[in-house]
Amino acid sequence: MGVKAGMDESSASGRMNHYEKGRHVPDIETLRKLATILNVPLSYFFCEDELSAELVTLFEQLDDEKKFKVINMLRLW
Repeated sequence: MGVKAGMDESSASGRMNHYEKGRHVPDIETLRKLATILNVPLSYFFCEDELSAELVTLFEQLDDEKKFKVINMLRLW
């Protein structure tokens, strides 16, 4: 995945391992590339729990009209 995100082949595995273990935090551009590879929105990486991550992922897949409908529905709750 690191190579797909544009990392040098010789260091990609190590860098990804450091990100996964929490030893280093990727910069925003690296996060954007990883989000694209994983087909998730950038905000996915900033969710505090699995439900929030699922919600932002599903929400991002909606067209604007459906997003407005969801937002309005949630405002009524």
